[in-house]
Amino acid sequence: MATTSKVTLAGSSLGCPCHVCALYGHAEEQYAALLPFLKEGIEAGDRVVTLVDPAERDERRNRLRHAGIDVEAAERNGQLEISAWDEIYLAGGGFDPDAMLGLAQESINKGRQLGFKRTRGWANMEWALQDAPGVELLAIYESRLNHILPLYGEAVVCAYDVTRFPAGVLEDVVRAHPDLCADGWAAVHPHYVPPEQLVPELQSKLA
Repeated sequence: MATTSKVTLAGSSLGCPCHVCALYGHAEEQYAALLPFLKEGIEAGDRVVTLVDPAERDERRNRLRHAGIDVEAAERNGQLEISAWDEIYLAGGGFDPDAMLGLAQESINKGRQLGFKRTRGWANMEWALQDAPGVELLAIYESRLNHILPLYGEAVVCAYDVTRFPAGVLEDVVRAHPDLCADGWAAVHPHYVPPEQLVPELQSKLA
């Protein structure tokens, strides 16, 4: 089990490892919560990885600059990675949860090899709205990620635009996260369902 430490998200202190479902209704709400989270990570010596819509990659980079992060320097020394989601989640033209779980562990280990004490992740999840094989396994993947993150001290935030996702999908992914960020606050999620219980339920829906 990873050593517990703290990170700040939306003005709240969360114990790590943490796996957060961040719900937002517009871009400004998302950036208000997550830019300080990333900046805190850079200043604390964490590695920061953010996965974004390829059409918004430049905006993400500019937002980080305006928050006071030296983006170019952080990218050069490996502390910051800004990746388009189709290069990660949809590599090969579809979503493979097993492959993605492996990539998550590789990313965490890469941070350790580069000398960073922790990796903070901010992933936008609207890639799962695309017509691609495997996207229906989104909530199962989110739940299974809870088998991996407790082995490390990482802080991972999965950001969901509530104006775009169906209510049923949001209900499932929210239950798959031990932590929740919404309406300007973050806290341990009281209705979290562990993977041992949630994954079989989700699989039965797809059967």
